[in-house]
Amino acid sequence: MNRLRGWIFYAVLLLIGGGCRTHTKTEAGVETIDCGKTEKGELFQFRLSNGKGTTVSVTNWGAALMDVSVPDKRGNLASVVLGFDSAHQYRQSHPKFGSVVGRYANRIAGASLELDGVTYALDRNQRNNCIHGGTEGFHRQLFQVDTAYVSADTAVVRMSYLSRHLEGGFPGNLQLEVAYKLNSRNEVILEYTATTDRPTVINLTNHSYFNLSGGERDVLAHRYRIVADSVTPVDSAGIPTGERMAVEGTEYDFRQADSLGARMDNGASYDINYVLDKDPGTLSLVAVVEDPASGRILKAYTTEPGMQFYVPKTDMGKYGGRNGKPYGRYYGFCLEMQHYPDAPHHPAFPSTVLRPGEVYRQVTVYRFETEGEGGSQERDND
Repeated sequence: MNRLRGWIFYAVLLLIGGGCRTHTKTEAGVETIDCGKTEKGELFQFRLSNGKGTTVSVTNWGAALMDVSVPDKRGNLASVVLGFDSAHQYRQSHPKFGSVVGRYANRIAGASLELDGVTYALDRNQRNNCIHGGTEGFHRQLFQVDTAYVSADTAVVRMSYLSRHLEGGFPGNLQLEVAYKLNSRNEVILEYTATTDRPTVINLTNHSYFNLSGGERDVLAHRYRIVADSVTPVDSAGIPTGERMAVEGTEYDFRQADSLGARMDNGASYDINYVLDKDPGTLSLVAVVEDPASGRILKAYTTEPGMQFYVPKTDMGKYGGRNGKPYGRYYGFCLEMQHYPDAPHHPAFPSTVLRPGEVYRQVTVYRFETEGEGGSQERDND
């Protein structure tokens, strides 16, 4: 921890990684937890609170979002993201619970890309393709903690990671910074910035699995609305064909809120990129999900042009769960804000090329409300 700034006190590090000790809790809503050493460095967990009962936990292993606990319509708090109780558990094999994914989220066909006439061989980790940056992508890296602080009504933790030239096969030394913020409006804000010293490609996302029931039920009865008229259809390996397909008349049409149960019963499957109906680069509402039983509502905003909607069919029980309670089948959904998969091979897709002197920027907001709160589906983009 070379640059932990502000008024978070320096911690006495544990010599082994067996447990976590709380060292500092600020009155303003940031708690720093020292979880000891790993083979890659010092492991931390941060708990952000907004004074209204909502709390967020993140760890610097994979810059993962560990927990988001929000109230239901009766005021009962529960975690609405799948994950683990301990930061150390994120070092084990898991389906990227809450992790920041990169250098390139989603798939690149043939695990190869050509940039400025140079061909780069990438890590092949899904059939013949590269997915989510490769086996040792950002989800497997220890981020440096830069600072944790409170500004006005917002608790913040900032982390950074230097992805070296040819890590995973990708060109360029990429300097990445990630910020997690929690404000009094129950908004979890993710901000990403990155620069490079030579031309490269970049496509970042957060891989949280949401369950608005607090893990009490599967997500089939949730109601989903997605602000998109089309998707990028894929082949059997999940690689885009390069086309855009209208959602009208298909199982991908969520322009009006609907649940998943009947669709899944009829054979529908969801692991698809939506072409979001928004102006390029603007922070816009792109999805609304509601759990009628708990009354919890998630409104998702992003500056990105696409969103991967993913509902795993597999039983998540083998990964455990919170408080020793295992997850089940259809137990989470992902809203992965991103550029389109395999964009380097499709010139008509929005470009993912980043060059020296340019700055990659992304903002994604997950806003939590409860039934009956009222209010607009818009937000102040401050």
